[in-house]
Amino acid sequence: MNINSIRRRTLLGAGLAGASMLAMPAVLRAQDRSLKVGVYGGYFKDSFDKNIFPEFTKATGIAIESIAEPTGEAWLVQLEQAARAGQAPADVSMMSQVAMLKGQATDLWTQIDMAKIKNGSNLLDRFVNKYPDGRIAGVGAVSWYITLVTNTDVYKEAPTSWQAFWDPANADKLGLLALVSNSFLLEVTAKTFMGGTDALDTEEGVLKAFEKLAEVKPNVRLWYRDEAQFEQALKSGEIPMGQYYHDVTGLAAADGHPVRSTFPKEGGIQDSGCWALSRASQKVEEAHIFIDYMCQPAIQATLSRKVGTSPTVKRESTDLTDTEFSAVSSDIEPIIPRYDLYQTKSDWLNQKWTELIVG
Repeated sequence: MNINSIRRRTLLGAGLAGASMLAMPAVLRAQDRSLKVGVYGGYFKDSFDKNIFPEFTKATGIAIESIAEPTGEAWLVQLEQAARAGQAPADVSMMSQVAMLKGQATDLWTQIDMAKIKNGSNLLDRFVNKYPDGRIAGVGAVSWYITLVTNTDVYKEAPTSWQAFWDPANADKLGLLALVSNSFLLEVTAKTFMGGTDALDTEEGVLKAFEKLAEVKPNVRLWYRDEAQFEQALKSGEIPMGQYYHDVTGLAAADGHPVRSTFPKEGGIQDSGCWALSRASQKVEEAHIFIDYMCQPAIQATLSRKVGTSPTVKRESTDLTDTEFSAVSSDIEPIIPRYDLYQTKSDWLNQKWTELIVG
């Protein structure tokens, strides 16, 4: 069923009550209701602008102004500084799990009232982000994988393991994410060489992972913060291997670029983003309408088909075929980031990352 037919059914279901409410002068006209939504830039934002936001506006009358967020935690810093001044660069933002934890520490996120999120019952439990006291801080927007990507003109066969990053044959050929907190390369190292991410439970284990990861440095051409910069270099073959987003790589491949995304035998890195509402936002009602809309299985399935993300709702609640699900996810057990480390040992990890890896 397409979004338009759902919207028609919703309007029909609203019946006379809906009609009488629309006649009341207190209700804002459509062009008076708006919401600023922060999403990751590039292909990701383009896909939302094309496939999701216009349908949301048609269904609700709420106009969306989409804001391109920078990678990593720069956006969190901007949101926190703005909130202290009582301003919201975006009302709702798609935030990483690490940024969610750090924002919780300053009470940045307005509590989400799940009673107003009718579609919340479809969410997988791991995609509901809670403050320590149980308040809901964020709701799963999308999940995605960071995988091993290659230029198909340069690499005729896909690599099968993350160990390819350490192969001397790949000297000066890698593009890797520049931050310890968004590359998750410590987890990749632990899963590939140390038996799993439990090896990171101690500082001694983390240091061993750093030492092993440091062996990759001669192979790294670019530590990237700007996704678009690496994406262009991957497409051209200038930097023919690296780590990148499975969904974005799939979109680029579908556009005819010579790129591929591979789930290594050790698993792809499964990360996820939450919709979170800045405490400085005045658009609490609109934000709840937006988050509820985005939790619909039909919308999550549309995201999987159009944006290439993995659904945050129960798979059986969607109408995704096995083929469609496989295109955005994998049966190989994923590498789950150790978000706790980036919350409790952030300064130490950043210091060691600079000293041992990117310095």
